[in-house]
Amino acid sequence: MHVLILGGTTEARRLAESLAAGPPAGLRVTSSLAGRVGAPRLPPGEVRVGGFGGAEGLARWLGEHAVDAVVDATHPFAGTISSNAAAAAAATGVPLLVLRRPGWAPVAGDVWHETGSLEEAAGLLPSLGRRVFLTTGRLGLAAFAALEDLWFLVRSVDAPQAPAPARMEVLLDRGPFTLQGERELLRRHAVDVVVTKDSGGQATAPKLTAAREAGLPVVVVRRPPVPPGVPIVPAPEAAAAWITARLHRGGTPPDPG
Repeated sequence: MHVLILGGTTEARRLAESLAAGPPAGLRVTSSLAGRVGAPRLPPGEVRVGGFGGAEGLARWLGEHAVDAVVDATHPFAGTISSNAAAAAAATGVPLLVLRRPGWAPVAGDVWHETGSLEEAAGLLPSLGRRVFLTTGRLGLAAFAALEDLWFLVRSVDAPQAPAPARMEVLLDRGPFTLQGERELLRRHAVDVVVTKDSGGQATAPKLTAAREAGLPVVVVRRPPVPPGVPIVPAPEAAAAWITARLHRGGTPPDPG
């Protein structure tokens, strides 16, 4: 049985590690990375890097490599590949599972402003603050490029490219981040508003706690929906159980719900 993991996330790597640590007999796993990060943390096992050429290219790859199941464990905001995976799975009849970490939820003391896009987030900023901690990654900075009166601290794994805000300081770093580190960062740069995507998970969540403690507003960009009709699980363990059940002849995948 050949399983394709569409990866690039911590959850995808944990799934690949779990399957490599105690691989069921007869299981082959290939992890696919988009190639947008310069020095990605490679999972164990077979790895391919780069796009497939849209839904049709992915469907063709599934057939050429005799893939029996696909796990979409991409970033919650990788909407294009998730849509392509759903279309390719439907076209080929290959079972598809989405592994998606739960999103964040506000708690008492949070001052959140939820938006549906980066552009909508940019439109809110002038009314919320002047010094922005922008943690949405290096892609999509064009949405904030016109805000010439605001100053941005942009944190990303790789250096961003134009178009980008004119008044910008870049901090190249990779999570997980600590609460004390996030407190100090907000204080040192006199940040008065934070912008983030609802990525979920614990690696970058301390910034939300630090912002809450400081009473700062946080603009949260909502994640795109998972393609309809595709089962979803929140953790690598559940995805591994789904794969194992498919591997056993006559096995029925557990209900992701």
